[in-house]
Amino acid sequence: MNVLLVYAHPEPASFGAALRDRGVQALRDAGHTVQVSDLYAMGFNPVASGADFTQRRFPARLQYDREQKHAQQHQAFAPDIQAEIDKLLWCELLILQFPLWWFSVPAILKGWLDRVFANGVAYGPGRRLETGGLRGRSAMLALTTGCFEGMTAPDGLLGDLNAILWHLHFGTFAYAGLRVLPPFTAFAVQYGTPAQQQDMLDAYASHLSRLDTLQPLFFHPQSDFGPDWRLRADVQPATVAQRRLP
Repeated sequence: MNVLLVYAHPEPASFGAALRDRGVQALRDAGHTVQVSDLYAMGFNPVASGADFTQRRFPARLQYDREQKHAQQHQAFAPDIQAEIDKLLWCELLILQFPLWWFSVPAILKGWLDRVFANGVAYGPGRRLETGGLRGRSAMLALTTGCFEGMTAPDGLLGDLNAILWHLHFGTFAYAGLRVLPPFTAFAVQYGTPAQQQDMLDAYASHLSRLDTLQPLFFHPQSDFGPDWRLRADVQPATVAQRRLP
């Protein structure tokens, strides 16, 4: 399987780097082909701008998503974006690895998503959820965090981890048509002993060894919704973010 690992951590000697390296080795040992986009090492530019296009449909005023669609149709993405799009379309599994900052990804990774999950590539008219532009591929998050596991339990201080990650699991992956695999989370990494950190590395390798048997996360298909864009009356909400109002 072709695997693209998009990695975002500013410290080369971090536990995150050790997790990245262990993951790459585990994937290659299992026979997968891996490419790594190490965003900080690459000096990836996260800022969307008109310079992202070699030609413009609307030169007078930047309409970024419409320019993305035009660029996809006319091979007009800037070289750094096109290189990442090529990797994205090459892969069968996309892994985003990052430290959880402010309930989300580091800015450099958000910029990668903004610029690479482009209109006409990842989504577009008639291309969302099960008809998304990246359908047929899978995706997974691998994250490190300073919080303790109980803090992200359904009744935890920070709230359910599935709710915290909804904007990535559903709003990014599933929306673009990707099959979403359960995430791997290394908790409280800075508080762990060397032995505990080694256990986390081993657990990640074990997680990756089970890619073929991991049960994908569930998201309601478009057919579960009515013309008002709400769940049909005969469909029971089955995700962390959808519920019936009293």
